[in-house]
Amino acid sequence: MSEPFTLIEPARVSEVEAEARDGRILLDAGAVHRVLGWELKPEGFCRDGVCVPLPADARVLDGGAVDLAAFAALLRRPLAVDIDRRAACLGAAADERAEALRSLEAPGFTLPDLDGRLHALSEHRGEKVFLVAWASW
Repeated sequence: MSEPFTLIEPARVSEVEAEARDGRILLDAGAVHRVLGWELKPEGFCRDGVCVPLPADARVLDGGAVDLAAFAALLRRPLAVDIDRRAACLGAAADERAEALRSLEAPGFTLPDLDGRLHALSEHRGEKVFLVAWASW
């Protein structure tokens, strides 16, 4: 039985109908196309003129449904799933992350200083910026 499931990606958060079965998240192929932009065709999953063929042992399809973990592995995208909370986070593909690193350009972000004033990285373009990060874990 399909129920609402939250799918988090780097650029958006989507609600999609999904079925949790045997610890796996199964999506309708139409939902994969609507939410992720990948259409299932005879040659594999296709988007923007690029097709990723399905290996014979890929185990991506289960009775017409798409196994989200197998789909993520096929596209070389990291996936974190919390079935109890009905949520999954599908990260950017390794080649997308590598391209961002090669560009040597930091992503845009805004952080507060010690006085609570917000500062965007873009406000300091062309300047040297010293950023100190700390975490308790």
